[in-house]
Amino acid sequence: MESHVEKLSEYDEHLEILGDRNSYSKTDHDAAFMRMKEDAMRNGQTKPGYNLQIGTENQYITDFALFPNPTDTTTMIPFTESYQERYNRYPDRQVAASGYGSEENYHFMEEHEIEPFVKYNYFHKEHRPRYVVNPFSPQGMYYNKEKDYYVCPMGQHMTPIGIKRGKTENGYPTESTIYGDVNCEGCPLRSSCYKAKGNRTIEVNHRLNAYKQYAAELLTSEEGIKERGRRCIEPEAVFGQMKADMQYKRFRHFGEDKVKMDLAFWCIAFNLKKYCKKAA
Repeated sequence: MESHVEKLSEYDEHLEILGDRNSYSKTDHDAAFMRMKEDAMRNGQTKPGYNLQIGTENQYITDFALFPNPTDTTTMIPFTESYQERYNRYPDRQVAASGYGSEENYHFMEEHEIEPFVKYNYFHKEHRPRYVVNPFSPQGMYYNKEKDYYVCPMGQHMTPIGIKRGKTENGYPTESTIYGDVNCEGCPLRSSCYKAKGNRTIEVNHRLNAYKQYAAELLTSEEGIKERGRRCIEPEAVFGQMKADMQYKRFRHFGEDKVKMDLAFWCIAFNLKKYCKKAA
């Protein structure tokens, strides 16, 4: 019993250090194990690290933040909040890759009047010249907004039959409408439309679709095309100079506070170097 008590107390200590993460490093409790782009063994090994987020303007680093989770989607809101704490205002617009395009992030930008030049999944695929919408997907079906029903390829009306609610990792509530109430028995298109048992149902998140439509309008506008082109030469160019030119690929300290100090000094030196080069 004494040995079990000691082991349980050890597990409790590990869980307390772990928090909301799924891993942590024994040498740096603030870091988490992530898959790195540089994989010398080519076996998908994980290493302790931080998810570094930077904001740039004319290739000057305006803000940075470190996160112990590998996904970019959950980092956008706290990173924007750090910008607000640093400059006492929110940015007028945000330009980001598709990894940041979620309902939660779009809602946050709408609340704080930030123009969302942020891509979403399948944005590039949807805007290819030869892209054809799948007629059996909800995007390919006709939707009657006034009476709230979809029309399947066989002409049957799919009406609301329920609501599916959920929450993101940050606790943001999501809501999708389930459409169905059709008879798929004997349908000649069933093999192409629906392979599961029973009748066809679809889930549609109308709020997310509205956010995506607005973002697509901004991204395909003249200003949006300009911003998309600038994004490739803004943070990506800074990361390229950081990792390839200056060989700054690893932090030299342990612990989030010390790593932030390490990175802050580097960012100051980077901005001063760029300023002196442009001023010369």
